[in-house]
Amino acid sequence: MPISARRLLILVAVLLVLLMGFIATSSNRESGDGPVASTELSEADLIARGEYLVVAGNCASCHTLGNGDYMAGGVAFETPFGTIYSTNITPDPEVGIGSWTDWDFLNSMRHGERPNGEHLYPAFPYPAFTKVTNEDLAAMFAYLQSLPASNYLPPENILAFPYNQRFLMAFWKIFFFDSGVFENNFDQSEQWNRGAYLVEALAHCSACHTPRNFLGAEHEHLFMAGGEYLDRVRSGEYKTWVAPNLTSSSRGLGLWSHQQLSDYLKTARNEFIESFGPMNEVIMNSTRFLSQSDVDSMAVYLKSLPEVPEAAPFTPDSQLMGNGRTIYNLHCGTCHLPTGEGDPEMAPRLNAGSLVVQADNPASMINAILYGPELPGTPLTPRWLDPMGEFQYILSDEEVAAVASFIRNSWDNAAGLVTPEQVAAQR
Repeated sequence: MPISARRLLILVAVLLVLLMGFIATSSNRESGDGPVASTELSEADLIARGEYLVVAGNCASCHTLGNGDYMAGGVAFETPFGTIYSTNITPDPEVGIGSWTDWDFLNSMRHGERPNGEHLYPAFPYPAFTKVTNEDLAAMFAYLQSLPASNYLPPENILAFPYNQRFLMAFWKIFFFDSGVFENNFDQSEQWNRGAYLVEALAHCSACHTPRNFLGAEHEHLFMAGGEYLDRVRSGEYKTWVAPNLTSSSRGLGLWSHQQLSDYLKTARNEFIESFGPMNEVIMNSTRFLSQSDVDSMAVYLKSLPEVPEAAPFTPDSQLMGNGRTIYNLHCGTCHLPTGEGDPEMAPRLNAGSLVVQADNPASMINAILYGPELPGTPLTPRWLDPMGEFQYILSDEEVAAVASFIRNSWDNAAGLVTPEQVAAQR
């Protein structure tokens, strides 16, 4: 058989497999005449439960513009494939979800499909929301339907070809998406399972904290080992951020106790650090409103995750460390102290306590140095007497690289060097 014919047969076979998968994926829609889940709750109690769950899912951060109507969408998400805008999820019948049934809502959350069968992009984290129970989905939908309707129409997505072809998501789902409700692990405690449900499903923490492949799917074998994404810095520009390693690595959550993690999720602070950057929205719009029991459950689950170690770091030479020490003593040591231990009134600890300092990729640390950390703000009272300012106009790329390398490799830290090229990429 000529080789060209063999290749043609292989191509036809692959297309047949993909077509079968497309048909299988398209048949996943659930339907029914009755409600998604039966409940004995009153309407008021169902809505109140839904509000709590929507807060746990941090829906407002993604679906509400700073000066826009609540849940009316329009928030821009910059991705490697283009710009995706969040949708209007108020009960407006024309541009929102006012004409949806509870089954339509279930299919969007569990299968990533619109009522008309179009596939949703996983910037909407249905790979996590698929695990939410029917009862919780029914409550969330009841709450969203109780909100004031907004007729705001978000902008159209701006995606390059072929990523603007929604039907291709059917093939993506074949390889990278498994729908299904969260299942308890009966070898674990009730508290652990509650934490796993919140972290894996509603809070969708892996969406930021797990690395992704070139098609935007999470690497399951690197679950919670830290991920990269684009978000705003304090000046408003989009830059790369790194969500830290949340496994038990000695450079990840192995640095924090259960109490320190629980404090951070509930108050945006612990003895090491105060939240800054994109994590502010997660805490200020979501986790601080959760019950202490739920926050503790999340901490129990996260602290149980097996270690995914970081890559072996490249150690900076003595000249780079010397240059970095000089810059640190001049600009940083007064507040963070020469020991890197920080001061309760002046600055956070940099020695063996900051997951951002210890991360494989120093992008978030560089952002903090260049643009200054954007702190949570109201209603929290300021923690530091003199919040850190920006150094983008004070230090060169080489100087930022030197001081960051010094911090990442001094005291009890061992996180590798930072290059001027990495700093330049964040400017």
